[in-house]
Amino acid sequence: MTRTVQILPDSVANQIAAGEVVERPASVVKELIENALDAGARRIDVQLTQGGKRQIRVSDDGSGMGREDAILSLDRHATSKIREAEDLRGVRTLGFRGEALPSIASISRFTLETRGADETVGTRIRVRGGTITAVEDLTRTQGTTVTVENLFFNAPVRATFLNAPSAETRAVHEAISPLALAHPSVAFSLESDDRLLVELPIARDVVERVAELWGDEVARQLVPVAAEGERIRLRGLIQRPDATRAGFRRAYLFVGDRPFREGALVRAVDRGYRTTIPEGNRPWLFLFIDPPEGGVDVNVHPTKAEVRFQHLATVEELVERGVRAALETEDSSATLDRIPTKPIDPGAHGVLETESRDGDRTPGEKIGAPPPSEPQMALFMAGADPTDAPPETDPRIDPDAEPGPTEIETVGSARPRLWQVHRAWILAEVRDGLLLIDQHAAHERVLFERIMSRFDERGETSQRLLFPLTIRLTGPEYAMVEDLAALLAKTGFEVEGFGGDTVIVQGVPAPHPHFDAERCFREMIEELTQGSALMRSARNQFERVAMSFACKAAIKAGQELDEREVHELFDQLFATELPYHDVHGRPTTVRLSRAELERKFGR
Repeated sequence: MTRTVQILPDSVANQIAAGEVVERPASVVKELIENALDAGARRIDVQLTQGGKRQIRVSDDGSGMGREDAILSLDRHATSKIREAEDLRGVRTLGFRGEALPSIASISRFTLETRGADETVGTRIRVRGGTITAVEDLTRTQGTTVTVENLFFNAPVRATFLNAPSAETRAVHEAISPLALAHPSVAFSLESDDRLLVELPIARDVVERVAELWGDEVARQLVPVAAEGERIRLRGLIQRPDATRAGFRRAYLFVGDRPFREGALVRAVDRGYRTTIPEGNRPWLFLFIDPPEGGVDVNVHPTKAEVRFQHLATVEELVERGVRAALETEDSSATLDRIPTKPIDPGAHGVLETESRDGDRTPGEKIGAPPPSEPQMALFMAGADPTDAPPETDPRIDPDAEPGPTEIETVGSARPRLWQVHRAWILAEVRDGLLLIDQHAAHERVLFERIMSRFDERGETSQRLLFPLTIRLTGPEYAMVEDLAALLAKTGFEVEGFGGDTVIVQGVPAPHPHFDAERCFREMIEELTQGSALMRSARNQFERVAMSFACKAAIKAGQELDEREVHELFDQLFATELPYHDVHGRPTTVRLSRAELERKFGR
């Protein structure tokens, strides 16, 4: 019988492997940069000709190789990173498969130039289509330079799938960015057709690297994230809610220093932003995850672009919780500043962690939170007269308010100075500048969190009406009221059917003295029936009703408030979980630091 199964020649096997590892010039650059980083390089230079289709040149000042290692590195599965299968459980290097160099060399005219620290002379190896054609001595400094010419010259079908040089150059830039973010202590440059496109000097941390890549304005929009779970650590940066936009986003995830893709974790970030950004906005994120040894498998994808966590659900929960905690801090509030409002210190992986207000953060203290000995509201004290007696609690804003950890009374008799501006905003003098509060957005956040906290309890207090409201609705609206009668009762609306399309409202809530119950009820039912962008962002009917009530019942812009109402609203806002964001995803506050004020006045 004629034998039909044959062992493929190495040249063919390498081309097949190259099809998995090398898709375009950007793939080549990524693999070569990873090798350079594993070699301890402090500077990596990339040069392209015609987007890398004609030539790719990657140079580094890493440890380099001796001649024997250089020749052996061109064999498939030759690697210095691991020795046995068990090593895959804790592999820390970016490369470990031993496939990149032979795969690239099999589909190009390939030149490897290198010298190790202990070598007196360097080595140049020339390869054509996977076959070594020359091994020569070379005078050079320590490090490695790889030149790849005529990529896919022996695989013309693959070459036809390459894009225009400009598109391939952009792809190379996108391949360099995550590696540069993960290694701010390494300098990078990218040159295309003799034009310097990127020059990244050594950076102190990730924020400085972000500024180098996308500008200072983007870097100033970032909020530090820090959270820890059971042997899992999360550090990183997310975009301030008021800076988020719909459309394109940059989402960079790292396990250790390895970039990877995982849609479930990006969705966890989006869940953390819930009720702080408009529906459809896509925040930027730069997150570093440190799992326990053996808690992640990096050997699941030929290009190492994906990893598999042993407990993905746990990582998702940590990410969502970390993002949510970051959005509770003052750093996440909108700002008019053009410069950072306070100093910051580098944390793990070079990620910037917010400095505590007293200048020194104690171990275990929540990043972005006030020192344990100082309640949050104390941050807003600014030269108030200590002899001023705090006004009595005004029941008209929240008749059932309970003192919380951020109430004014917890910091003695000092009061922040507050003024209502244009009957729409509240101006507060705070320690490091000014705080402008949108009174409608602020009350919206207060009402939403209060309703959500009371859904499982007695609900909102209802006041029985001496003369009940008779309200005529459309058919769909009447059906909606019937479906949501129990939830409406939790908001304080006691509603009964009266026949036809008419309902009688027997009791209403009283969130503030200027409340128009009939108008609020009608607008709520219309919104809940017809839907809106706000309704689409809610997770369930509880949130839909709470969001709609908060929006329609909150005090409006144009409503004049007396001094007690202003102070009461201020107190209640900063007792909420997310005081800096309303339920529509708009900011409730805008900060203006003293530094920016002094800059504006030329001081």
